[in-house]
Amino acid sequence: MSDHYLKKIDRVTAILTQLQSRPVVRAQDLAEKFDVSIRTIYRDIKTLENAGIPIIGEAGNGYSLMDGYKLPPVMFTKEEVLSFITAEKLMQKFLHQSLGNHYQTAMEKVRSVLKYSDKDLIQNIEKQIDVFNDHPKTEDHIRNIIPMILESIAEKKQLNVEYKTVDDKVSVRTIEVVGVFFEFNYWYVMAFCTLRNDFRQFRVDRIMQISKTLNPFLQEYGQINDYRQSSGGNKTRVRLLVDKKIIGHLVNSKKYYGLTQEVETEKGIELTFETDWIKEGFPRWLITFADYADVLEPESLKDSLKDLITAVSSKL
Repeated sequence: MSDHYLKKIDRVTAILTQLQSRPVVRAQDLAEKFDVSIRTIYRDIKTLENAGIPIIGEAGNGYSLMDGYKLPPVMFTKEEVLSFITAEKLMQKFLHQSLGNHYQTAMEKVRSVLKYSDKDLIQNIEKQIDVFNDHPKTEDHIRNIIPMILESIAEKKQLNVEYKTVDDKVSVRTIEVVGVFFEFNYWYVMAFCTLRNDFRQFRVDRIMQISKTLNPFLQEYGQINDYRQSSGGNKTRVRLLVDKKIIGHLVNSKKYYGLTQEVETEKGIELTFETDWIKEGFPRWLITFADYADVLEPESLKDSLKDLITAVSSKL
C-alpha cells in the first residue's frame, strides 16, 4: 500500500474522531489541522459516508454525526497512552482541586477502554514519572467553584460573587465570566464586572461566596486572550533600561509585573510594562535589581524607590 493511501487512512480516521468529539466540525478547520486542501476534506467526508457513517451537513455549514449514532471505543496508540500518563502526573500537581475528582473519573473511563497491553504499560511506567512543584496549592472557600464558573460561561448567565482583595477588603460584584486561566500558581477568572463597567481579573481562592443567577449576559465576548492584556483597571506605563547581564534572572517575574515589550539596544534591554501595582508591588520588585536598571519613566517611580531605600536604610 502506498504512502499516499496510508496517510489518507490516518487522516480519515482522525476526522472521524473529530466528528465524535465535537458537535459541529467545519471543513476549513479540518483542512488547516491536517494541512490539506478543503477539496481533499470533502473527498474524505465522502469516503466516510460511503463507509456507512451517518454524517449530517454539507460543505460550508459544517459536519456532525447523526444524533444517537454510536461507535466502538476509540483505540489509542502507544504514544497516546504514554502522553496520558504524563498528563495525569501534571494534572495531579497543578489541577485545581474543584476539578480533581472530575478529572480522575474521566481518566478512569479512558483507562477502561485501553487494551490489556496498554494497561500493563501504564502500570509499569507511571511510577517512573513525577512532577515536582514547590508551590503549595491554594485553598478554596467553595467546593466545585471552577465547574460552577464554567457552567456560567456555557449558559451565558451572570454570577454574584463576594470577593476579598489583597488588602482584605470585601466587595460584592455581579460578573459575566469570559474565561479562567492559570498563572504563577494561581487560578484566575477573567470577567466583565457590572459594578466597574470594565473587565477585571479575580483570583479564584479570594472568592468567598458565589451564586448563579438567571440573568443573561448583557453582551457577547470573544476569547479570553483578547481581554487579558487590557484588564486590571487603571494601569501605569513603566519603562526601564536594564543591564543585559541581569535580564536572564527576570525571565518569569517580568511577565508577572506586566511586561508588554522588550527591545535590545546598545545600552541594554529596554523593558516596557503596564502595571497597576505602581505604588507598592512594582517598586518593591524593582529594588531587587535597581543597581542594574535605570527608570526611564515615570518620574514618580524614582521617588517611590528613593522613599523605599530611605525606609530600609533607617532600619540598618
